[in-house]
Amino acid sequence: MKANTKSLLLRLLVHLSIIITTTTTLSLLGYILYKGMPHINIGLFSINYTSENSSLLPALINTISIVAISLLISVPIGIFSAIHFVEYTHKDNKFVKIMRSATETLQGIPSIVYGLFGYLFFVTAIFKTYCLIAGAFTLAIIILPLIIRTTEEALKSVPDSLRESSFALGAGKLQTVFKIVLPSAANGIFAGIVLAIGRIIGETVALVYTAGSVAQISKSLFSSGRTLSVHMYSLWTEGLKAEQSYATAVILIITVFILNLTAEHISRKIKR
Repeated sequence: MKANTKSLLLRLLVHLSIIITTTTTLSLLGYILYKGMPHINIGLFSINYTSENSSLLPALINTISIVAISLLISVPIGIFSAIHFVEYTHKDNKFVKIMRSATETLQGIPSIVYGLFGYLFFVTAIFKTYCLIAGAFTLAIIILPLIIRTTEEALKSVPDSLRESSFALGAGKLQTVFKIVLPSAANGIFAGIVLAIGRIIGETVALVYTAGSVAQISKSLFSSGRTLSVHMYSLWTEGLKAEQSYATAVILIITVFILNLTAEHISRKIKR
């Protein structure tokens, strides 16, 4: 009787959690769409930003650019680091334990700290100016711990029997990792990359300190430019373009959704 009561209580808690999560998510999306959709117009997609049209197209292009650059920097480093930790070191290796602890710590550091580091190191010391590449390097550092940890977990989920079968057929360690283990872990790795994309697109503070907030398409990687999140923040804080800020939020959500679908499609292609 007690067991049935506990089971019923746990089931109710699970269903209640699902209801709360779903309701909260749908409420937020509904509110943003309600406030933003009426203010989406052709002027928001002009190639040049002006105070009249408050165009978000330059910010959208800068966002896609900075996402691509950040991933190009962080994904190879993160995946290869995870491969080393899982496949080439002993489970009780002290160095690996220290690095895992460090990555977990880095995941919890506030964005403003990364922004200040990016400003002092990339903007002040290296590039001498606010620029997209400084923002991309800063974001790559921010998402690197996430990619390492998710890739590690994905590699650990691959059964050892697959590795042993590969070795039994005469394959070497490198062949086994790249031909057997990585394809089997592709879904988990891409899940981490999708989370990283969401973190990049939603980042604001770190980019204000590094990439700047020029409301035009960056002429090069070494010139300043704002992303969608910075654009939305700037419109809201100015207090004159709140409606366009909501419209930008709608486009931001759509952009994240499209990028996530693209990443999942690539993941399925690779797994096949």
